[in-house]
Amino acid sequence: MTSLAGNSTDPNTPAVQGVNTGDGGSGVFGRDDSVHGGGVIGHSQNGRGVYGESLGPGTGVWGFSQTSTGVVGESGGSGAGVIGKAASGRGVYGESGGNGQGVWGFSQSDSGVVGVSGTGIGVFGKGGRLAAHFEGSVEVTGDILLTNADCAEEFDIDTSQEHDPGTVMVIGDANKLHLCTNAYDKRVAGVISGAGDCRPGLVLGRQSSARARMPIALTGTVYCKVDAQAAPIGVGDLLTTSSTPGHAMKATDAMRAFGAVIGKALRPIHGGRGLIPVLVALQ
Repeated sequence: MTSLAGNSTDPNTPAVQGVNTGDGGSGVFGRDDSVHGGGVIGHSQNGRGVYGESLGPGTGVWGFSQTSTGVVGESGGSGAGVIGKAASGRGVYGESGGNGQGVWGFSQSDSGVVGVSGTGIGVFGKGGRLAAHFEGSVEVTGDILLTNADCAEEFDIDTSQEHDPGTVMVIGDANKLHLCTNAYDKRVAGVISGAGDCRPGLVLGRQSSARARMPIALTGTVYCKVDAQAAPIGVGDLLTTSSTPGHAMKATDAMRAFGAVIGKALRPIHGGRGLIPVLVALQ
């Protein structure tokens, strides 16, 4: 049985209207204490089943549930279950105060979530730990643009030595990397990534481990510790390992350098020790 019914044939006159001119409260309030009923039900043949509008800072439509879903949108045809539009703000905003997802999308056969932008970013993700996590394959039809400089891979590091970004590392025993301590060492693995203003653009082999692990730049630009006391280093000079722990030096002996080259210097250093950008090209 319906406790309140309204009927109107005038398109400009609502069948039921509620007005509240106070500081709080509701214009229309619906409550249902049954098991499967509805507090407010709106039905329309062609228009809006329920329409909410706010001219001030309030919310046009607000849904709240203690244990279930605050708002549900469902479409029986090809239309959208929920549409969110905004002139300048967020079209759809989702927030979770607990351990749930802010926005969650699911589809049996199509895309769970689709993001499209005319001139901006289709999908933007920002996170405290990860901006995005994918389970399964990822297909990209355009370019992948990495703003950082080098491609690195994580390796186990010998913790008995001091090591920091920019250090030249060589392959040691037990699959661990060590600081270089010999000139022209063919065991050279690369340079620890992350020194200066260069960060790895791609890191391979990252995994949870109780052992100490560091990203080693395998290709690209990385800041490297160098020792120019024996020979000044110029732009384009080949670099190899030195006897100064963790430092590279200019490769002056081509025969000994074969198989022990780290890369090419991108900035000169005329003497002493320092940190310079290097184009890593192990050979």
